[in-house]
Amino acid sequence: MISPKYRPYFYSIGIGLIYALAARYAFDRHLFGDNDFLLTASFLLLTPIGLGAVSAHFTPDDAPDWWRGFMAPTLNTVLFLLASLLFHLDGMICIIILCPLFLILGPIGVTLYNAFALPHTNSRDKTLVVAAFAVLPFIAAPIENHFSTPDDFHRVENSVVIAAPATVVWQHIVRVAPIRATDLGHSFIDDIGFPRPVEATLTHEGVGGVRHATFERGVEFIETVDDWQPLRRLSFGIVPNTATIPPTTFDEHVTVGGKFFDVLRGTYELQPAGHGRTRLVLYSQQRVSTNLNWYASLWTDFVMAEIQQRILTVLQRRCEASAQLAAK
Repeated sequence: MISPKYRPYFYSIGIGLIYALAARYAFDRHLFGDNDFLLTASFLLLTPIGLGAVSAHFTPDDAPDWWRGFMAPTLNTVLFLLASLLFHLDGMICIIILCPLFLILGPIGVTLYNAFALPHTNSRDKTLVVAAFAVLPFIAAPIENHFSTPDDFHRVENSVVIAAPATVVWQHIVRVAPIRATDLGHSFIDDIGFPRPVEATLTHEGVGGVRHATFERGVEFIETVDDWQPLRRLSFGIVPNTATIPPTTFDEHVTVGGKFFDVLRGTYELQPAGHGRTRLVLYSQQRVSTNLNWYASLWTDFVMAEIQQRILTVLQRRCEASAQLAAK
C-alpha cells in the first residue's frame, strides 16, 4: 500500500507518536512519585526535545532538511495533541498550553540530535544518542520530584473609563445583574472551554457581606467582602465553591482552587476621571504553583485579564445606559 521509498517517513511519524503517547501515559500515572508530573519541566520541556530526536533518528538520511528539521517533529506534535484530545487524555485548555512548547522544542530536539549523532556514521552510536534523548525525561522526573513546587503570586489589572458618575458605577458593581452571552460577545477563552460569567449577588452591604459570583456550567465563587468604601473601593477574598463545580467543567490540571492554580482576591476601585466620568479598575490576585511558573503565568494572566476586561465592558455599557436614562 505504501511505496518503500516513503515507508521510513511513516515509521518516523508513527514511532514518534508512540513515544509521545507513552511519555504522556507514564507521566500521568505517578510512576516517579506522588506529584502530578504533567506540569513539570521533565515532561513539558524534555519530552518534546526527546520527540524531536526520535523523529530525526527515524527520518531517512536523504530526507530534505525542511522535513527532518521542521515537518517531522511538527507532524508528530500535531498528531500527539489530536490523539490526546480525541481520547480525552487532555482537555482543550491543556492542549493549547502544550502546543507552543512542543512546536518550539521539537525542532530544537532535532538540532541537538543532529549535533550529537550526525558526526557518527555508525548506526549503533546514533541509536545510543537517540536513546539518551528519549530516556532523559524519565531520568529527570525522579530528580525533579525531590524539589518542592514554588508558589508565585500575580496581580492582573484591567481598567475602563465610564461616562457615568461614581454613584451609578457603585450600584452596578456591588451586585452584578445577570449577564447574557450576547452581552459578553465572543472570546478566544470561550473556544478553549472557560465558562462565561453569569452574575454576582450580595447577602448584605458592608464588610462581611458575601457575594456569590456564578459562571456557566455550575462554577461559583464565594467572595467575602473585607474592604467596603462606598463610591471608592470594594475588595473581597475569593474561595471557589468546589461543591458546585462539576469535575467536567475544568481540566484537572487547571481547576481553580486546585493544586496548580487559584484566584485569591478581587478588588474594584473607582477613581475620578473628570467631567462626570469614572475610571473603574478591577484587579485580582492569583496563585500559580508549578515547576514552570514563568510559562503557566503567561496563560493564567492572559485568561484572567480577558475575563476581567469582558466584565468591565459589560459594566461600562450598563452604567452609561443608566446615566443617560437618568439625564433625560
